[in-house]
Amino acid sequence: MDKNETADEIISTLRQIIRAIDLQSKKLTKKFGLTGPQLIVLKEIKKYPDKPISKISQQVSLSQATVTSILDRLEQQGFASRKRSSVDKRKVHITLTEKAETILATNPSFLQEEFTDQLGKLQEWEKYMILSSLKRLAELMKAESIPVHPVLVSGTIESPYQHEHSYLTEDVLYGKKDK
Repeated sequence: MDKNETADEIISTLRQIIRAIDLQSKKLTKKFGLTGPQLIVLKEIKKYPDKPISKISQQVSLSQATVTSILDRLEQQGFASRKRSSVDKRKVHITLTEKAETILATNPSFLQEEFTDQLGKLQEWEKYMILSSLKRLAELMKAESIPVHPVLVSGTIESPYQHEHSYLTEDVLYGKKDK
């Protein structure tokens, strides 16, 4: 394989991975009416019903603003409800609706869980080899400084406009500026 064929093969493989994430995300949305991040938040609420939003956001590695936005949508869709504490008005209790409980009882899965299960079956040296290769790819794509959350979904979980804007306008994309 020559240099261009190898590069094309790498790009094709990356596109396959992106496509697999996208298809799994769409499948989840079509089947349950939930996005990956919404499902993650629902599962976290189910595990720890009295956990405050700040703790949920830490546990699922999303910002508190993102979790609040996700909760807004979950509430609008009838999956969750929020109620202020009668004892401490600063505290908000989140409860899952019967609709959410019914879906969670089916134990819906998304790519991340399936991927994690498969990854767990690999030997440690294989995991480190994959991690090393992916980190090197991120470096080659000048993407290692882009903040991300450990959630495999397509689309935007959180859109930190300032960071995206600076990344998209930086000359680093065109090799004119070192970072």
